[in-house]
Amino acid sequence: MSYLLKSLENCKLTLNNRLIMPPMATSKSDQNGKVSKDILDYYDEKSRGGYISLIIIEHSFITLAGKASERQLSIAEDCTIESLKKLSNIIHRNGSKTVMQINHAGSSTNKEITGLNPVGPSAIINPNSSIVPDELSIKEIKNIILEFKNAARRVKESGFDGVEIHSAHGYLLNQFFSPLTNKRNDKYGGDLLGRIKIHLDIIKAVRDVVGNDFPILLRLGASDNMEGGITIEDSKIAAVAFEKAGVDILDISGGFCRFIIPGNTSQGYFSPLSQSIKEVVAIPVLLTGGITKVEAAESLLASGKADLIGVARAIYKDSKWAQKAIESFK
Repeated sequence: MSYLLKSLENCKLTLNNRLIMPPMATSKSDQNGKVSKDILDYYDEKSRGGYISLIIIEHSFITLAGKASERQLSIAEDCTIESLKKLSNIIHRNGSKTVMQINHAGSSTNKEITGLNPVGPSAIINPNSSIVPDELSIKEIKNIILEFKNAARRVKESGFDGVEIHSAHGYLLNQFFSPLTNKRNDKYGGDLLGRIKIHLDIIKAVRDVVGNDFPILLRLGASDNMEGGITIEDSKIAAVAFEKAGVDILDISGGFCRFIIPGNTSQGYFSPLSQSIKEVVAIPVLLTGGITKVEAAESLLASGKADLIGVARAIYKDSKWAQKAIESFK
């Protein structure tokens, strides 16, 4: 039997195959971040037939200060719940499961978008922009933890099958994890365990509000691919800590290098990272990055590079990609 067609069991999030549609920003929400007809139509088209076992909804801002871009989806207020229920219902009706990704942009935004000064763990320039954020106080960090908690509650109340915490692509939690941008000398900085304390606090807060049976995923930027940044050795230690804290699935991507490795166009170019993480944890590991061929997806699973395969741009370009991939094994 094909590895891609195998169900995922022995996990809080059971799946009927190993094919995942990872989060991709669409900029299709309305001006207030609420679900629009365009978003409903988009996810209806992508999920039709249930060939994709899990669809992870694009990153959604937990507070206005953490909004990354115009027309980004919002999970910042209770008034978003009713329209989000329509989104989860459409995907479920089509036969797929769905998880919502929650995020704070930190210094990867600007005042034009939020109306506020960007914030970060330290007043250090963001490597991907010219922005120097305001350094967060302990009180402000505690408030952000609460905002993640409230966002996770809204995700569950909106009918989703799980929640994914975003710590990749240069956003706030990536900024805390990375020694490039976290120069704090308090409990939220310093050594590696200090730099992931905010993650562990968020995981605990989320678990407290969603309960023991609701799946928590975490997207980990496992390497910044920059001198002095996050290394895979850092991420192996972090991954073990996240598993112990209650994360159910780790979704591996890039850090400040975002979702690419410059000059590397191989199928599954983050596979050295996912394989290294898979060697130190027992929970499922999801690999995304440059996978456009079903043969590559099958090979990456067969060789133990990951437990789940995310196909992004190929599905974005061709809504029938998943159907053709699954039916190619029959």
